[in-house]
Amino acid sequence: MQLRKRLIWVFFLLAPAVRLQLGATPRPEKEQHRLYVAVPGIRNDLEYGGVGLLVYDIDSGYKFIKRIPTWDVPPGQAAENVKGIAANARTGKLYVSTIKRVACFDLTTEKKVWERTYDGGSDRLAISPDGKILYVPSLEGPDWKVVDAETGEVLTKINLDSGAHNTIYGPDGSRVYLAGLRSPILSVADTKTHTVVNQIGPFSNSIRPFTINGSQTLCFVNVNELLGFEVGDCKTGRMLYRVEVTGYQKGPTKRHGCPSHGIALTPDEKELWLADSANSSIHVFDVTVMPPKQKTSIKLRDQPGWITFSIDGARAYPSTGDVIDTSTKRIVATLESETGKHVESEKLLEVVFAGGRPVRAGDQFAIGHKP
Repeated sequence: MQLRKRLIWVFFLLAPAVRLQLGATPRPEKEQHRLYVAVPGIRNDLEYGGVGLLVYDIDSGYKFIKRIPTWDVPPGQAAENVKGIAANARTGKLYVSTIKRVACFDLTTEKKVWERTYDGGSDRLAISPDGKILYVPSLEGPDWKVVDAETGEVLTKINLDSGAHNTIYGPDGSRVYLAGLRSPILSVADTKTHTVVNQIGPFSNSIRPFTINGSQTLCFVNVNELLGFEVGDCKTGRMLYRVEVTGYQKGPTKRHGCPSHGIALTPDEKELWLADSANSSIHVFDVTVMPPKQKTSIKLRDQPGWITFSIDGARAYPSTGDVIDTSTKRIVATLESETGKHVESEKLLEVVFAGGRPVRAGDQFAIGHKP
C-alpha cells in the first residue's frame, strides 16, 4: 500500500514534464494588470495621494493594492514634485524622477536599485525600448543627460538651452524627441550618436506636452495660449495644421498656465484626446482625417494636466484620477488612496505581470503604436 502511494506521487510530480516532452502546450500564466501612480504628481501637493508609488489592481476595478515607499520627506521640508515615470518590462525596472533626483526600482522585489542627483535637477525622463538608456532633462535647464539605465551614470549630454522639459523615446529606439519650455522647436536626436539631427517647427508658441504616431511621421503638440493643438511633419520639419477647440472658451487654470496641457493618441491612432484645464474637460478628436475633427467632450472631476492610456487602449487615465472607458467615453472608476481620498497624478503608467514578473510596460506619454 505504501509503495502504491509513492508511485502515485511520483506520477503527479513527473506528469507536467512528461506532457512537455510529448509536445503539449504549457498552460499560459494568468496576467495581472497593475497601474503605478507616482505621487506627489500634481506639483508637490500631498493632498492628492501623499508620497510614494501607489499600485492599483486594474483587473479588480482599480482597487488600491499597496504603497511602495520612494523617499522620506524630512520634517519641516516640502515634498519633491514628481516630474516623470518610466518603466521597461525587459529589464524589470521602473524609474521616477523628481525636481532633485532620479530613482530606479526593481518591479519584482519593489526595492530601490539606485538613486542619483544630477546637476540642474531633473524633469520628465524617457527610457529606450530595450531599457538600457535614459534621457533625463535637467529641470527646465540647458541640457538632457544621456544616462546608463542600469547604473544611473551619465554617458553624455545634449545641450539645447531650451528649458529642457518633456522627452519621448521613439518606439523603434532610433530617435528621441526633446521639447523645451522656452522653444517653439521640437528637436530630434539620433540615439546612436546622441546628437540632434532634425528639428520640427517652429510652432506658433513654446511647446508643452506632445505626442507622436508610431511611424514617427507626425507629432501633435500643445503650445502656450492655445486651447487646442498643432500638428507637425516629423520628416520635413514643417508645421502642418493648427486645430482649435470649438464650443469652449479659455479661462483661468490652476497650474501650468496653458489652456491645453495634456495630449494623447489612442494606441490604434484613431483618436486624439486633449486636455482642457479651465473647463475640466477632455476633448476627443478623430485623427483618421487631416486636419483632425472634433468629436465629443468628457467632463472630469478636476482640471486635467495630463492624459495617457492603458496598453490596450481600453481605458484613458487623465491626471484627475478619473478612469475612462475609451469606447463609451464614460468614467468607470476613480483612483482613491488607502484612506479613501482622491488621488491625482500626471505621472502614471501600466505594468503587466505574468508569473510574478513584468511582461509589458506602458508609457507616460500616450504615443501611437501603428507601424
